[in-house]
Amino acid sequence: MERLSIEDGIKAVKLARKAIETYLEKKEVIKERYPGVFEKQRGVFTTLTKNHELRGCIGFPYPIKRLDEAIIESAIAAATEDPRFPPVKIGEMDEIVVEVTVLTPPERIVAKAIELPKHVEIGRHGLLIKMGHFSGLLLPQVAVEYGFDAEEFLSHTCMKAGLPPDCWLMDGCEVYRFEGQIFKEVEPRGEIVEVEERKTC
Repeated sequence: MERLSIEDGIKAVKLARKAIETYLEKKEVIKERYPGVFEKQRGVFTTLTKNHELRGCIGFPYPIKRLDEAIIESAIAAATEDPRFPPVKIGEMDEIVVEVTVLTPPERIVAKAIELPKHVEIGRHGLLIKMGHFSGLLLPQVAVEYGFDAEEFLSHTCMKAGLPPDCWLMDGCEVYRFEGQIFKEVEPRGEIVEVEERKTC
């Protein structure tokens, strides 16, 4: 799948910030559309952090929208609809770092449950777990930031879905992996860089 250039990544993060600030100030959804990779359907998540603490994270696991449209919608949702946090206020945006993760389509891991950890590479793969009506997703950078090994990453993804931490060992549990290309501000409104996926803990 086509990777974004650093120029595309900078454009993606700036688009996310502009979408949030325009919506918070005017309650308007920007209509900007870009050519190239932005015309293609891609999964994407927007993550907001304030003082190195999560402030909002919402996105689309599957490629169901144009990338530019998905960035705009996920950015606004991360700022206003994440049920874990109160809506972001416009005055906070000077303290918030904006991060955009563009995803590859989730791929189901076909393996015996006990062997699933062997198919998860920390720093490279994100996880999506489905069981019945429950589902949960954790981005690749989460495992690195919290120092999870593969089994811990699987367990925390289960808990994100509202399931027992060992649900990945149960019959009927579907485990998917995906990769993400991560672009973020170094500081609020600062330089935008690509974050390497394969970081060491």
